[in-house]
Amino acid sequence: MFDERAERIIGILTDSFFPILKAGIYFTIPLTLITFTLGLILAFFVAIARLSNIKPVVAIARFYVWIFRGTPLLVQIFILFFGLPSMGVTLDPFPAAVIAFTLNKGAYSSEIIRAAILSIPKGQWEAASSIGMTSSQAMRRIIVPQAVRVSLPPLGNSFISLVKDTSLAATITVTEMFQKGQQIAAATYEPLWLYIEVAFIYLIFSTVLSYFQNYLEDRFGRSVAK
Repeated sequence: MFDERAERIIGILTDSFFPILKAGIYFTIPLTLITFTLGLILAFFVAIARLSNIKPVVAIARFYVWIFRGTPLLVQIFILFFGLPSMGVTLDPFPAAVIAFTLNKGAYSSEIIRAAILSIPKGQWEAASSIGMTSSQAMRRIIVPQAVRVSLPPLGNSFISLVKDTSLAATITVTEMFQKGQQIAAATYEPLWLYIEVAFIYLIFSTVLSYFQNYLEDRFGRSVAK
């Protein structure tokens, strides 16, 4: 009896591994890459707005960060996907997930970028000004390259966290890894082992990304040392 059940579970896990992995390749990874890229772009402009001397711009940026850092990501997803249709705005699951993750990640990453820029000594700005650089030139050529090195570790952690957060997209029927695992679990009546398998695949992704993050940090560190 035990051998039969073990054999059945092994068979289910073997058959489900590649479908779940495929969902990760076709949905989880693209969702992560798209939202992280868009979130970084948004975060950079929000960080610059937070550092601006224009009070209305600073106030708007602060309000945006306050809203999206102060409310749960799942609630933000539900507002976009289930709430907006009541106002006549209907979004498909994948675009809704992209917008929600982008807005959320933009708020968090903007604080990382802002802190990285503020960590650069004021003497760097003064040195750039002394050789005739404008503020925008100093930002582009001197401040940003150094801020990238400072912000790389927390942004790398944020990216790995986003890979795992994409599982929340399953709640609005985006067929990423967790959603695929749920579907197979419902069909096979083996939720424990299926969810362990999904967790294991997420762990593989996170481990690979952690090694890549460490490689980038070492490479940037050596570049600075030179």
